[in-house]
Amino acid sequence: MVNYEDEKYKKAKQRLEDVKDFYSHLMVYIFVNVVLFIINIVFSPGTWWFIYPLAFWGVFGILFHFLEVFVFDNKIFGKKWEEKKKNNI
Repeated sequence: MVNYEDEKYKKAKQRLEDVKDFYSHLMVYIFVNVVLFIINIVFSPGTWWFIYPLAFWGVFGILFHFLEVFVFDNKIFGKKWEEKKKNNI
């Protein structure tokens, strides 16, 4: 027999982990880019090279992670997808 309360708890716990992972990723992104900005200002004040990692990491890393967690709710390459692929093997 399937215990739906356990399944709800597991889903809620996984959702919490996914949200925590996103915010951890966001904090690392902010910290690293602040450090890159400081390095840019100190060592090469006339250039703005820190914009490139800021933009590319932001678009490909943070934006897609946000979309996966909050918009698509792990439907793309999430746990359900993994389980479906494991069952097909």
